[in-house]
Amino acid sequence: MRHALQTFPNIVCVDDGSSDASVEQIRTTSAKLVCHPVNLGQGAAIQTGVEFVRKQPGARFVATFDADGQHQVPDVERMIDRLRNEPIDIVVGTRFHGDVSHIPKLKRVVLRTAVKLSLRGRRLGLTDSHNGLRAFNRLVADQMDITSSGMGHAPEIVEMIDKNKWRVVEEHVDIAYTEYSMAKGQSLLNGVNILFDSAVRRKR
Repeated sequence: MRHALQTFPNIVCVDDGSSDASVEQIRTTSAKLVCHPVNLGQGAAIQTGVEFVRKQPGARFVATFDADGQHQVPDVERMIDRLRNEPIDIVVGTRFHGDVSHIPKLKRVVLRTAVKLSLRGRRLGLTDSHNGLRAFNRLVADQMDITSSGMGHAPEIVEMIDKNKWRVVEEHVDIAYTEYSMAKGQSLLNGVNILFDSAVRRKR
């Protein structure tokens, strides 16, 4: 968090009913804190964060960034630079460009199966639509309306990209799989939920 604030001073943290000491830690920094009274899920947390940013005058770009230490600040910098300099609306991170041996096998299988189930994702050229690292411009932020509270938000975002004709590209990102991030990451049940949500969206 403190490292990210050195590069991006305008960070919004959404507390989605956490039970650890994260809220107290956030309050010792300059980051903005928005709290859900109960756990509503990752999709709801992202939507809350986006809605907060929409109210900030002059906000041009938004990046969604997991709080478990997986995502890297340099990756976000590259994604924002692309938004500034290329005719695109949204950049989606992918861990599937290059060597993938560091990705846990179960996660690899689940995410690649989800891609195969996503007709829209394949048509848009997306290889890792469940990557939590995304960056987008104000147009996307103003139009984003995530209704899936849990992991189903990822295929829903792909659906919005397609329907709203947002110009999308992928950017290779490095994921740090630490013991903490793996404990916070995808369980087998979440993997099943990802595949279920992807299959449901595939039929629409």
